[in-house]
Amino acid sequence: MELAQKIKEQVLQALDLGRDTTDQKILEQIDIEMSKEEEVQYLSVKEKLRIQKDIFNGIRRLDVLQELVENKSITEIMINGYQDIFIEEAGQIRKWHKSFESTEKLADVVQQIVSKANRIVNEANPIVDTRLEDGSRVNVVLPPVALNGPIVTIRKFPEKTMEMEDLLAYGSITEEVANFLKKLVIAKYNIFISGGTGSGKTTFLNVLSNYIPQDERIITIEDSAELQIKNIPNLVKLETRNANVEGKNEISIRDLIKSALRMRPSRIIVGEVRDAAAIDMLSALNTGQLGLASLRHIERTVHFLLMTVLFMWSLIHSLNIL
Repeated sequence: MELAQKIKEQVLQALDLGRDTTDQKILEQIDIEMSKEEEVQYLSVKEKLRIQKDIFNGIRRLDVLQELVENKSITEIMINGYQDIFIEEAGQIRKWHKSFESTEKLADVVQQIVSKANRIVNEANPIVDTRLEDGSRVNVVLPPVALNGPIVTIRKFPEKTMEMEDLLAYGSITEEVANFLKKLVIAKYNIFISGGTGSGKTTFLNVLSNYIPQDERIITIEDSAELQIKNIPNLVKLETRNANVEGKNEISIRDLIKSALRMRPSRIIVGEVRDAAAIDMLSALNTGQLGLASLRHIERTVHFLLMTVLFMWSLIHSLNIL
C-alpha cells in the first residue's frame, strides 16, 4: 500500500488531470512511474497488475471502493469513517482488510458519488440519498451528524431481476397468492408494500411490476431511482431533487405526485411514501388514480391510520356509494 501510494503521488505530480486526460494516458503514466521503482521489478505480473489497478482506481474511480462495487457477490458496503469498511457477502457481515488513506480521501469519493447524480452533501446538508452509475443505492451521512467521520452505506442490486418464479422456487410465496396478486395488478388495484430495512420491498415491487400490461403508460416516482421495471415501452422515471446550498429549488415526492397526475398516467408507482406525501397519495386515490405504491419506514400509527382510510375508501367504492 505504501508503494502504491508513492507511485500514485508521482503520477499526480506528472499529470495535469482534467477532462481531457484519458484513462489510457493515466495508465501509461502509471506504467512509467512503476518502471522507475526498483521494488516493482521483484513483483509478479499479478502483483504489478493489482498495484496498477489500485492506483488507477484511486485516481479515476472510487478508490478502494471500486473493487467492492465490481464484486457481484457483495450485496452491501458499509463505511464507518475512513478506517472501517464492512461488507455483506452471502448474508454474512465482516470487516474488509482495506481502508481509505484519510478522511479527506473518503470525503473526495463521497463528493464524486453525489455529484454524478446531481446531489449536494455538506455540513449544512449532511444527509443525502443517491445512487451509483450501476443503480446501487447510496446513503451518506457526514459530520457533524456522524461522529466517527463520513458514513456511507451502499446497497447493491443483482444484475438479474428477481421474478415471481424465483420467489416460488425459494418458497417465499405460494402459487395461489402469486396468481391472486397477478390478478390484482392487472385489474389496477392499489397495492401497498411495507416492511423493515432489507426485507425485500423493492424486489417484491419489481416482481409485481412484471404483471403490468405493456400497452400502459407508467410513471415511477422515487427519492433515488432504483426500481427495475422492464418490458414497458411507455415508461417515465421521475426522481426527487434536494434543495441547493441556499435551501431552495427542492423537488419532493409530493411535487412529483402532483405533476404525475397531469402526465396522463395509466399507473403511478411511488417507490416510497412517507410523511406529508401520504396525503397526496390519498388524494390521487380519491380521484380514481390506480397503481402501485411501496411504503417504507413509516410510523406504525401512521401506517395503521393510512391502511384504515384505504380500507374504508375501498369498501365505500365497492358499494358504489362514491
